[in-house]
Amino acid sequence: MKAADHKAVTKAATKVPSKNLPAASAELSELRPGQSVELLKELHILTREGRLNQDSRRKLKQVYHLFNFIEPLLQEMSADGHSPTLADHGAGKSYLGFILYDLYFKALGRGHIYGIETRAELVEKSRALAQQLGFGRMSFLNLSVAESTDAAELPERIDVVTALHACDTATDDAIAFGLQKQARAMVIVPCCQAEVAACLRQGKALQLARTPLAELWRHPLHTREVGSQVTNVLRCLHLEASGYQVTVTELVGWEHSMKNELIIARYTGQRKRSAQERQGPGKHSSGAIRGQLNNWGQSSIKIARVSLFRTSPWPACPVSRFPATRTTSFSAATTAR
Repeated sequence: MKAADHKAVTKAATKVPSKNLPAASAELSELRPGQSVELLKELHILTREGRLNQDSRRKLKQVYHLFNFIEPLLQEMSADGHSPTLADHGAGKSYLGFILYDLYFKALGRGHIYGIETRAELVEKSRALAQQLGFGRMSFLNLSVAESTDAAELPERIDVVTALHACDTATDDAIAFGLQKQARAMVIVPCCQAEVAACLRQGKALQLARTPLAELWRHPLHTREVGSQVTNVLRCLHLEASGYQVTVTELVGWEHSMKNELIIARYTGQRKRSAQERQGPGKHSSGAIRGQLNNWGQSSIKIARVSLFRTSPWPACPVSRFPATRTTSFSAATTAR
């Protein structure tokens, strides 16, 4: 084949057929105004032809919906000239961090995003992409969530903590990180809460003999679901007892993801005494959730590594650090709850 013919064939193979142009245009209309098409192609959310497949559309829908909750927080924190900082735990390929930077931090001209990820190859790819796109106020750290709490590369305080599908106790470590860094807000989507479920699996016959409520977790599927529910309830109670206002809602429709619970916590300084009492001190108590679990034969849960069952208190956030907060920031975002 002649060189000219080969060039013509190659061009024809890479060109988007004209009949597909309306579809491609419709898909691009799904992007938010100002969104970088180059970034979405590099993240493989868009194909090289600018198309969205079903899987990438699902990912983009989740990230955009999460952005709707995070943007009001960032706007409030940057209103007085403050440079907001955000730490994204379990960042993976940093879809969330890059899109937050592209849609908010880039135009703001200040602030910093820290992506925290244990897989070194993903950290290196994110660093290279940030440099390629000129996203100078992004840093990527090859650390676990727990290790990042005392990492010298991170500032003493972080304004917003996010954790999108941080697996099992990594979510608890992200909450512990937020408390240690005196975060003004945390946006958490828990994932794979396996630790309490593992405790519930132990001695099921004894549990059933002690209480008929053990039927709630007798079947393996129910064991996982009840373990997840108990874990997230205790997480919310702990946040409320630590001075945070907590909202629990859906991230996206269940047709897009089964890992769909979204926990939003904003620091107000008002510690809920009832939340601490209901969470329980880890002893036998008729009014405490952990005490009830012990009474039902789940004494092993009190030694679980989940940070919500630790006996040592986390650092308190001084009220003086935070300005008066508004309760309407999430009003628009939570109407779809």
